[in-house]
Amino acid sequence: MEITKTEKLYTSADAMLEAFKEMGVSYIFGNFGSDHPAIIESLAHFKQQGISMPEVIICQHEMVALSAAHGYAQVTGEPQAVIIHVDCGTQNLGGAVHNAAKGRIPVIIFAGMSPLTQEGELPGSRNEYIHWLQDAHDQSGIVRNYAKHAYEIRTGKNIKQVMHRAKQLAVSDPQGPVYLTAAREVLEESSEPVSLNHSKWKGLAPQAVAKEKLNDMVEKLTAAERPLIVTSYIGRQEESVHELVKLAEALSIPVLESAPSRMNFPAEHPLHVGYRWNESFEDPYVTTADVILVIDSDVPWIPLTNRPQEDADIYYIDMDPLKETTPLWYFPSNEFIKADSLVFLKQVNEQVARTELNYERITARHEAVMKHHETTREAWKQKEVVSSDGRITPELLSAKLREVLDEDAIVMSEAITNFTTVNQHIPRSLPGSYYSLGASSLGWNGGAAVGAKLASPNRLVVSLTGDGSYVFSNPTPVHWMSRKYDAPFLTVIFNNEQWNAPKFSTLGVHPEGVAHETNQFWTMFDPSSNLSGVAEAAGGAYAVCVNDADELSQALTEAINVVKGGRSAVVDVRVTGR
Repeated sequence: MEITKTEKLYTSADAMLEAFKEMGVSYIFGNFGSDHPAIIESLAHFKQQGISMPEVIICQHEMVALSAAHGYAQVTGEPQAVIIHVDCGTQNLGGAVHNAAKGRIPVIIFAGMSPLTQEGELPGSRNEYIHWLQDAHDQSGIVRNYAKHAYEIRTGKNIKQVMHRAKQLAVSDPQGPVYLTAAREVLEESSEPVSLNHSKWKGLAPQAVAKEKLNDMVEKLTAAERPLIVTSYIGRQEESVHELVKLAEALSIPVLESAPSRMNFPAEHPLHVGYRWNESFEDPYVTTADVILVIDSDVPWIPLTNRPQEDADIYYIDMDPLKETTPLWYFPSNEFIKADSLVFLKQVNEQVARTELNYERITARHEAVMKHHETTREAWKQKEVVSSDGRITPELLSAKLREVLDEDAIVMSEAITNFTTVNQHIPRSLPGSYYSLGASSLGWNGGAAVGAKLASPNRLVVSLTGDGSYVFSNPTPVHWMSRKYDAPFLTVIFNNEQWNAPKFSTLGVHPEGVAHETNQFWTMFDPSSNLSGVAEAAGGAYAVCVNDADELSQALTEAINVVKGGRSAVVDVRVTGR
């Protein structure tokens, strides 16, 4: 008896994949499970038919998948898709959901659900033991604190509309991850193709500042004796960097970066007055400013140690100026203005250009700020030496990296307790040349570097990480993925062989406590692990460990050459713990 091939029915899964393509998704970072047969079948069918679909990047761990989508979106601004397995895969996303939410990263996450029938009532009905165990009361609740939008797809009849709405929400400010779910039966459902006018599904248009508020702000700013601009992620739009430089130069306003997650202002510009993270000293610019513009920043200063003058005029401009998802947050300001930073800066620059200015005051301020800039840079360079016991300091390691990196290299920093050290000693001046996670769940670095490399295949991507955050990044799947998908990058580990952050936190609260007296913090990694060897075993990476400062420059140069040759490299540098 001759067996004839049955023509495949058009299903909800087909519509889903078509929707991803229509939305401009280039990559599906996937960790497939028993909830995805319809998607896998659709992908195979499209490939057989020669129909182009987003490329599937197999991710052996879900946190790596979302971190890779995070890094890609940081570099390109384009949301990618992450497909994961039911409640278990959702939980395995871990802190990557926090990072995407707090870092305002647009990502489209899809998770299947346990089948909704169990006796064969519909195609896709339960046929595996795990389908009962993975049936959660509220699967979306796992990520509800972080997902900007969560929705269960209940039918394939409107699946494209649901998905385009999800992307519309993801890319609208404040941007963030969205989370969609569907049971197997829904994905297997036969459907009719739907055609949408994609121009009708755009994100929110950029928002400007009302004229009367703008006039008041510019009047105060141009009359100020000691103005200041604080930012953290204005560089998410590269054009904003140029507009910020224009404004700073027009009025000689010093610019301070607070925990920057982007390259916001050229580091070597004479009006750049430094970086702040968790420093416990008073900042002279914050504490003496009479007018402060906070533009795109979550925490412009730490009130416990840095507080503006009571009579300072403060204007908070942000896509989310009240940080509505942060329960305890207040930085009293004259105005909280919801606006797109690029639109705002263009408005201010146009207004300043029409304003009569006191050039004598502006010139004098420029000279003073420039002197501060030069003095602080010289003080930073004095730290670029070996320690008293001959060990490599984080400052020296950063300086050696500075010497071998091109300005076009993409630096991805998760150096944590050496966060400010990296900023100070590896100055970046090209928009789009520096990123950090913009949040606080460690382990972003590896997946994000792969995503950044996929987004910029012709640029050198350099991941800077502490040893703790390197371990959190799941280096085994990261480096397997790096090799499989030809996404080589350089990792440099600032390996102080401990978790320094909990130690610093303890000393910050109990500076003379018992932990300090006994030097007992339960944070030391002794004996040390062969961290670079993990990458070599998992992905064939070039691996080297450096203890001697005299070997540092050569090791970094060799590693960069290896990466440019198409192979990832990990340089594990043993540094002082401070």
